[in-house]
Amino acid sequence: MRLISLLYPRSFDCSLLEETLRRRRSQKEPLAEEEAMMFQQFAAQQDNGEFERRIRPYVSQVLMYEDPVRQEAARKTVPEDELEEKALVSLAKEGNFEPSKEERNYAFLLQLLFWFKRSFSWVNEPSCDYCGNKTIGQGMGTPLTSELAYGANRVELYRCTSCPTITRFPRYNDPLKLVETKRGRCGEWANCFTLYCRTFGYDSRLILDFTDHVWTECFSHSLGRWIHLDPCEAVYDKPRLYEKGWGKKLNYVIAISKDGVCDVTKRYTKKWHEVLSRRTLTTESSLQAVLRTLTRERRATSRLLSALELRDRNEQEELERNLHSPDDASVSLPGRQSGDKEWRILRSEFGSDENNSVSSSSCPVRTCVDDHVTNIYDSFLPILTQFVEDGLPVARGVEVLNVIKQVLVDLKNASFKTRKARLTLDSFPEQFLPAVEGFLLALSLKSEKDADGKSLTVGLVGNNPTKTAIALPVALDALRELVTDLSRCQNLSKDSLSLLPLVKQNRVCSGSVLASGEELPSGIATAAFDGIQESKWEEPNGAKGCWIMYKTLYNQMQELIAYEIMSANDAPERDPKDWVLEGSNDGGSTWHVLDKQTSQVFEERFKRKSYKITSPGFQANLFRFRFLCVRDVNSTSRLQLGSIDLYKSQH
Repeated sequence: MRLISLLYPRSFDCSLLEETLRRRRSQKEPLAEEEAMMFQQFAAQQDNGEFERRIRPYVSQVLMYEDPVRQEAARKTVPEDELEEKALVSLAKEGNFEPSKEERNYAFLLQLLFWFKRSFSWVNEPSCDYCGNKTIGQGMGTPLTSELAYGANRVELYRCTSCPTITRFPRYNDPLKLVETKRGRCGEWANCFTLYCRTFGYDSRLILDFTDHVWTECFSHSLGRWIHLDPCEAVYDKPRLYEKGWGKKLNYVIAISKDGVCDVTKRYTKKWHEVLSRRTLTTESSLQAVLRTLTRERRATSRLLSALELRDRNEQEELERNLHSPDDASVSLPGRQSGDKEWRILRSEFGSDENNSVSSSSCPVRTCVDDHVTNIYDSFLPILTQFVEDGLPVARGVEVLNVIKQVLVDLKNASFKTRKARLTLDSFPEQFLPAVEGFLLALSLKSEKDADGKSLTVGLVGNNPTKTAIALPVALDALRELVTDLSRCQNLSKDSLSLLPLVKQNRVCSGSVLASGEELPSGIATAAFDGIQESKWEEPNGAKGCWIMYKTLYNQMQELIAYEIMSANDAPERDPKDWVLEGSNDGGSTWHVLDKQTSQVFEERFKRKSYKITSPGFQANLFRFRFLCVRDVNSTSRLQLGSIDLYKSQH
């Protein structure tokens, strides 16, 4: 820089350099290193404190997140029990039934992110305050005193297309008001979500992207680093989303918290030299000086100074490693999803991924935590067999199952830590109780007869409510399906029971799964085996061919005799149409065809179809479905299915 200063004194004419910058930008070429240094020298001449002026208002804003009144208002709106249950279930699905405090906190943070995405509303143009119809922007208005009280220095005006009403859209900056309104654009989203994160004790900071976006970072003690969280997109730990997915030309990405201000641009780019050429507000040395000044101000009275400085050093090392680490080409990142399509295209943030998802073209080996699914399915046969032995009419059998289902609904609606429900015996034949006890045990539940002898109290077994939490949705889905199938029977007999899809014994479980691809985070491969209808395995590039492999527990050799496939919750065009099921007993070196299916059609959503193995007798510990095409390959690139159930021989 000293050499550049000598070559280009303060009074030099920068028109040639500006022209070079314009040409490079128009041709989407990065500046050469010498050119970048020259422009930094030019920036130093022009430095008038603009960078600091843009940052300082946010330094004051983040202090609002520390206000107990705002935190309490935010906490009251959050269904804590529900999110805690979902967090523990998410860990249990990975086999972690006894997570550490750090693991629980991280899982809760992700559930808070997903809940916020469902709770907060994106505003393109607000609906008419009077009739609810579409509006058209009419420019800016003068803020009212009541709006200024919550930091709404800007108020957008919209004219209704159906009536003469003018609707005001104040851009509130106080998260206390946003907790109430629950609407806005990325500024409001990130502002309010960061308050929620601080409310639940997470070290959090507001992330300001000078190319016009805002999001949040939280420090994960479980992972030992800062985590990217975008509440608008419900995306986490995907810092390359903006550069790789949205196509953003980043320049400054600044983290602002109660403990200081930090330049985190290197976390979000793999093209530092290009980014550097766009950092023209000030010199790098001046930028760092501003950040140090602001950080010293915030830490002047901190008792955690040494810990914060150690965290800073570790983060800087991490940012440098990230900048030079190879990009993961297997992960495709979407364009922006929040906001209407035209607005996203106008901002050049639509991206090239028309599927609009955070997907992976490969996935790791995942363990199936699904023994509860097998136990639930197995527990139906004793109940239905008792129906047959007692000569129960179909309608009465359906009534009994509906009574059980209602008990489960009551349990699901109760607090997951202390779940209890009552079963009145005058509506339930006592001879079925032994069989029902087996069903309850599969859900880690037990029943006790009340003192009056007229009812049972159903509650948790032991002190781990997560086992019941993970099993309840499986049991409810299975009961709904069983009631529907049973209602179609003309009479109850052993023969009619054998025709019910769910009444099969010896479902294979607790193996591991590998797939050609999966949807992150909601369409992972193990979702095909979790017994929950609403979940699904989704292969982003599987419409014209993909695969999923199942490896048995402890590599035990099994003879498959049947399997079932259920369609997913939506998009019939993505249903599997043609496939081959194969088995291997030598680690996948050779494969034996067990079944082939073509031109399969799932007429309904959550439609379960059963298939017998056409080449029985083969012992294998590795099974592979090769899905050859979906129902309509011309309208989708994806394959999805709700569930796969494998059934082994009883011998």
